[in-house]
Amino acid sequence: MAQELENIQEKMNWHWRNSMRTARFFGFDARAALPLPILFVYLRVSTILLSIIVLMLFRFLESKGLTFPSALRNTRSWFLGADRPGWISARKKKFIDYG
Repeated sequence: MAQELENIQEKMNWHWRNSMRTARFFGFDARAALPLPILFVYLRVSTILLSIIVLMLFRFLESKGLTFPSALRNTRSWFLGADRPGWISARKKKFIDYG
């Protein structure tokens, strides 16, 4: 009886398990599909190519283990390097290579 009650409670709460999953749009992260609304408004060959390139880029990064937000953070750190301009000098830390 206790097992049956536990199964019923599990079935009632199954949707909470999926509440933190990323939203998907045809197998892509929904945030990576941002160029698609632009494509629908401005339907040209250049926007079609831009949309396909962006979607394939983020598909490649996702296959390497980077999510959309982490890929953007990684790109930002690649452009800025070790300099963190928004931080005061007291909070700036030197990068340490332990390898």
